[in-house]
Amino acid sequence: MKDQTINKEQVKSESATSTPPSNPKEANKQETVAKPAAVNTETIHLIVFKLGTEEYGIKIDQVKEVTVTPSVTRMPRTPDFIKGVANIRGDIIAIMDLESRFGISPAPLSNDSNPAITYTLVVEAKEYSIGVIVREVPQSLNMPMTKIDKTPSFLQDINIQENYIEGIAKVNNRLIIVLDMFKILTQDEIRELKN
Repeated sequence: MKDQTINKEQVKSESATSTPPSNPKEANKQETVAKPAAVNTETIHLIVFKLGTEEYGIKIDQVKEVTVTPSVTRMPRTPDFIKGVANIRGDIIAIMDLESRFGISPAPLSNDSNPAITYTLVVEAKEYSIGVIVREVPQSLNMPMTKIDKTPSFLQDINIQENYIEGIAKVNNRLIIVLDMFKILTQDEIRELKN
């Protein structure tokens, strides 16, 4: 909040010290150039993890907690990408494997990683809670909103009604696919989970 105030004051002081243009059209151009500087300070906080060899991110406000995956009990008549249910802090939550959901081949494990240990991101929507299983420790990342580009519509999954890819974040030489976890499941799948 303080940063935004400083930026606005800087913009005001810069426009106050510069000589006013003689042409009113030039004055309008200067105003439109000055306004985006205040918007650029908006940041996004992501939880970043790997699926296969690619990096994915979820907004932190969609993630209730990150925990080591407890034992998972397989349930009959569930989709292949639902690995089963687990008891997380007293709540029975369905555990989803996004690699299986998206048809991504798992990456080979590094020498120092233990295949028996995975991590679960607990996502809490209005109608349901679900755990998303990942193989490596998720990372936390703050970045400006300006680093996220919208995803072209032809890259979306045609089987899903809503676009669950919010955009692609560019951080140094990394590309991070930003997901909207609330749009990954279809309404039919949500109904199945609730039952």
